[in-house]
Amino acid sequence: MLDMKFVRENPDLVKENIKKKFQDDKLPLVDEVIALDQKKRDAQKEADDLRNKRNKISKQIGALMAQGKKEEAEEVKKQVAEFAARLSELEVIERESDEALLQKMMVIPNIIDPSVPIGKDDSENVEVTKYGEPVVPDFEIPYHTQIMERFDGIDLDAAGRVAGNGFYYLMGDIARLHSAVIAYARDFMIDRGFTYCVPPFMIRSNVVTGVMSFAEMDAMMYKIEGEDLFLIGTSEHSMIGKFIDTITPEEELPKTLTSYSPCFRKEKGAHGIEERGVYRIHQFEKQEMIVVCKPEESPMWFDKLWQNTVDLFRSMDIPVRTLECCSGDLADLKVKSFDVEAWSPRQQKYFEVGSCSNLGDAQARRLKIRVKDENGNKYFAHTLNNTVVAPPRMLIAFLENHLMEDGSVTIPEVLRPYMGGKEVLVPKH
Repeated sequence: MLDMKFVRENPDLVKENIKKKFQDDKLPLVDEVIALDQKKRDAQKEADDLRNKRNKISKQIGALMAQGKKEEAEEVKKQVAEFAARLSELEVIERESDEALLQKMMVIPNIIDPSVPIGKDDSENVEVTKYGEPVVPDFEIPYHTQIMERFDGIDLDAAGRVAGNGFYYLMGDIARLHSAVIAYARDFMIDRGFTYCVPPFMIRSNVVTGVMSFAEMDAMMYKIEGEDLFLIGTSEHSMIGKFIDTITPEEELPKTLTSYSPCFRKEKGAHGIEERGVYRIHQFEKQEMIVVCKPEESPMWFDKLWQNTVDLFRSMDIPVRTLECCSGDLADLKVKSFDVEAWSPRQQKYFEVGSCSNLGDAQARRLKIRVKDENGNKYFAHTLNNTVVAPPRMLIAFLENHLMEDGSVTIPEVLRPYMGGKEVLVPKH
C-alpha cells in the first residue's frame, strides 16, 4: 500500500505506474482516493476547530452561572450541544472516509522499480542469466509421475479417493528424497546465516490482507469455516506476519529467517498435462526465506535471495536460469521480482521452481512493521521473500536431470547424507 501523502503529491506518477502495469481500470482510483483524503482532512480540520471553540466557551458556562447570568449560560450550553451534534456527524464522515480510502488504497499497485521491464504478462518476462549447461540425453525421459511409479513412489489414485484431485501420496525412496531435499535446503540456509523457524500454518484475516492483494487472496487462500483463520499458501505469509504491529530497533536489522511449512492453495482453473502430476497441487511443502531490512538495503538483499536459490539448485547439479518478471506480471504489492526456473530435459525448456520478490514497504505499511533509528525516528521496514525450494516441483527437475538410461536416478553428493548414504536409486519396475 502506498503512502497517501505520496499519492497526493504525485498523482501523475501513480497513474503512470498503473498504466505500466496495464491496469487502466484502476486509474480512476487515484482521483477517488485524493478526493476521499481531502474529505477526511476537511472533516478533521472542522472537528478540531469545533473542539477548540467548545473548550473555550465551555469555560464560560461556570463563570456566567456564578454571575447569575443563567439565560446567557443556557445559550452557551445550546452552542456546546450543537457543537457536539456536529462533531458526531464529522466523526462518522471521518470514519467512513477512512474506511473507503483504505479499501481503495489497498487496490492501487505499488510503484515498480525503474529497472523492471515493461510488458503485459509473463510471456514478456526477460531472461537474465543461465547457470549450468542444459542437457538433453539421447534416451526418452518419461513424464515425472511415470518415473516415480517405477519406484512405487507415488499413488495419485488413492489420493484422489481420499482427498480428490490435486493431492498425492509419495512413497518409499521418492518420499525420502522429498524430505531429504527439504532437510538439505534448511541446513543450506542456516549455513548462510538465516535463522530457522517453523511458523503457524494458519493466519488471521488481518495478516492475509497485510501480505497480499485481495485478488491473490481469493485465488489462493483456503478459509477455515466459522473461524477468522486461513491456511497459509506459503510460510512467507506467517513469517512476515510475525512482525505485525512491532517497532524494531534499527541496530537489530536485518531479520533473516528461513522457514519450513506445508502450503495450501486453491489453484483454480484447468491446467494442461505439464501442470498435472505434482506440478500444480493443492498441498505441498516448502522451504522459504524472508528478510526484514532497512529500505536502502533491500536491493542488495534481493540479489542475495535469488542467488541463494540458484546456488542451491546448482549444488544439486540442476541447470537453472533467472527470469525477471515484467510490469504486467508483477503482483500489486511487488516492486521487483525474479523467477528461478529449472531445466526440464523432457520438455527441453525451463519451468518455474521459485520466485524472489522485493515488496518495498508495502507489506510493512499494511502490517505496521516499523523501525526506530538511533535518534528515535520511526519508519517502515522493507520486506523481501524467496522460495528456497518446493520439493514437488523440485522433484520433477531432480528426477529428469538425474535419470539414467537404465531407469536409475543418481543422488548428488550434497544429498547423500540425507539419503542414508545412497548414491543411486534403483527402480523396482
